Amino acid sequence: MGDPRGSGSPVTPLLVACALGIEQVALRSGRGAPGPVRVLRTGMGPRAAEAAVARLLGPGGVPDAAVIASGFCAGLAPGMHPGDLVVAEETRDADGTTPCTGTGVLVAALTRALPGRRVHTGPLTGSDHVVRGPERAALRASGAIAVDMESAATLRTALCHGPRPVAAVRVVVDAPEHELVRIGTVRGGISAFRVLRAVLPAFYEWHRSLLLPRR
Repeated sequence: MGDPRGSGSPVTPLLVACALGIEQVALRSGRGAPGPVRVLRTGMGPRAAEAAVARLLGPGGVPDAAVIASGFCAGLAPGMHPGDLVVAEETRDADGTTPCTGTGVLVAALTRALPGRRVHTGPLTGSDHVVRGPERAALRASGAIAVDMESAATLRTALCHGPRPVAAVRVVVDAPEHELVRIGTVRGGISAFRVLRAVLPAFYEWHRSLLLPRR
């Protein structure tokens, strides 16, 4: 019997994990993609992300799913703007570092899906609280290009439940020169929301490319 993946359709589902309701709305209401894609709202913070992802990858869930952590983030590098994309090469937090899978594939897919949008690659660091001011500068000095509260916990938990492709793609909602007080109340938040609506087809392209049989 041949490999069922030979048709080009992934057998393994794709799980996209985000923290906030507004992120889930953006991801679900954007341009659709074929294939089994599930968008999970985990709730805010690393502990909430760990618990939600562990439940869904456990018995009765989708234990074999590839996992992408997505949603909004704070940019750390000078020159970043709301609506820029961040593709993590690795995620970091106090519990360690998780390498990401297929970063180059994601960058290429997002560039095609969102022509004209800047895509940044590098380490994505985690925090258990909103980061501002001097703390943001300190994280930048560590080499990180962006920070969020859930990505590191999401990917680490996913790999604790078995080997699988994992990635993190975030949309910058505020940056050193463009701090955002509340999502959706200023132009930067609206721009980031629109970008997040357009990423799902690129996620599916990443998923499919990693699961296709190698020739």
